[in-house]
Amino acid sequence: MARKIQNRIQLREEAEAAERLEESAPKKKKKKAKATKRKSRAKVVKEVRLKAFWGVFNQSLRRVALFEYDQRDEADQKAEALGKSQKTPHFVQLVKEVIEE
Repeated sequence: MARKIQNRIQLREEAEAAERLEESAPKKKKKKAKATKRKSRAKVVKEVRLKAFWGVFNQSLRRVALFEYDQRDEADQKAEALGKSQKTPHFVQLVKEVIEE
């Protein structure tokens, strides 16, 4: 496909004429938009208190029993007893729960 040949001299003269018109036209002052300050949204940190327990879990991660933190020996005994009686392994794991006041 053939392209139309552009006359660069004529295009330049048109561009300069447009610039002269812009310069001669009265300039309007642009008003700056007043910058509004963004309100900070500081997140309020809630103090969450946790308490530690020992939990006895089965193979499907279902909690079977819950013991206080200082009763680790009882939790181990319960896991061992459940393992023998139900013939599925049970294990003891640390559980942290939220204390509501």
